[in-house]
Amino acid sequence: MIKLILHGCNGKMGQTVVGAADANPEIRIVAGIDKYSGNKSNLFPVYERFSDMTEQGDVILDFSSPSALPDLLEYAKKGKTPLVIATTGLSDQDMEQIRQASKEIAIFQAANMALGVNLMYELVNQAASVLGERFDIEIIEKHHNQKADSPSGTAYSLAEAANKAFLNSRHYVYGRHSKSDKRSKDEIGIHSIRGGTIAGEHSVLFAGPDETLEITHQAQSKQIFALGALTAVQYLAGKKTGLYNMKDIMLDQNAVTNIHTNNEEAMITVNCDSDDPTFAAKIFGKLAQQDIVIDLISQTVPENGGFRLSFTLPQQEQDHAMQILEKCKVGDSSVKANTCSDITRLTVEGPGMERQPGVAAKVFEIMAEQDIRVKMISTSETKIAVILPRQDEKRAVESILEAFHL
Repeated sequence: MIKLILHGCNGKMGQTVVGAADANPEIRIVAGIDKYSGNKSNLFPVYERFSDMTEQGDVILDFSSPSALPDLLEYAKKGKTPLVIATTGLSDQDMEQIRQASKEIAIFQAANMALGVNLMYELVNQAASVLGERFDIEIIEKHHNQKADSPSGTAYSLAEAANKAFLNSRHYVYGRHSKSDKRSKDEIGIHSIRGGTIAGEHSVLFAGPDETLEITHQAQSKQIFALGALTAVQYLAGKKTGLYNMKDIMLDQNAVTNIHTNNEEAMITVNCDSDDPTFAAKIFGKLAQQDIVIDLISQTVPENGGFRLSFTLPQQEQDHAMQILEKCKVGDSSVKANTCSDITRLTVEGPGMERQPGVAAKVFEIMAEQDIRVKMISTSETKIAVILPRQDEKRAVESILEAFHL
């Protein structure tokens, strides 16, 4: 069980977190910090300052105010306690303090703890990249009438996500009251609305010639922020020093998202007894001249003056490719080539592979447990592709689906 210290426990978000933590059997709040320590009745002790607290926690969760940041960071660093910062309205100077502190402790910081909003960042960046210069970008954020900071930290983050597509070349314009000039192409408009009990709504409008695209996230209650913050608490517990954010959680949760197979490829393997550095260039050059598309390529490290080169290509091209190889090796008896068409390419992919260790290990443990002979391997940051006998496809797919809960 994670012992949690809740900073800002008597505020509206703090009390929402208290309720959410009561329903989570893996988290127990052992103490709270709040400058109005007597305002609420809690089942845990509440102190006005960290120096008064005697309890020890595994993680600190902060839902307070930017003014409390220096004391919060100092306490966390002193006790080497991981820290989740969910406070909004942080300045550039505050963020620099957080970055420096993350060199000594594990810190999780996010402008918005809702998973949907953090996915929205990725969608906005992708939309800005695709739609480009022809579309104007406007951001509208709405919150309750008690929210102090404006624009919201989430609005800034959405603007930054869009601006990355333009190499951060666009500037931000906050509202247009009293402006008499036309909108420029290199700006991103940001607008704030405050009223009632709106939990939070963010929209990014892409307005182009005769069409518009709008991406919107609506928070129905503060509960989603509390649940997201507690997810961050569970994620951060036990993490090594560094600065983490919601993208880290999403990637870890999505280590493997999809697997697929391809039975329409053949594999050609070329064994050469001589280490000729021009041989691969000659082979692939000749294949390219005949419009033969090559997919996976694998070459062994030259050993004892020779090497082995394997590659995959469409099955209908294998005979043509073998004829080309025969011409390439004329007069060289050290070169031998063979082809195999009874194969399956199995691809395991997911955005979280880039940051989560052990995915490749699990895939190859499955191959070993199922006694499947892998003929070829190709990897990237987010993908593992293996060539295996077609007869083993069903067992491999079923085992991987089970292992990664797909």
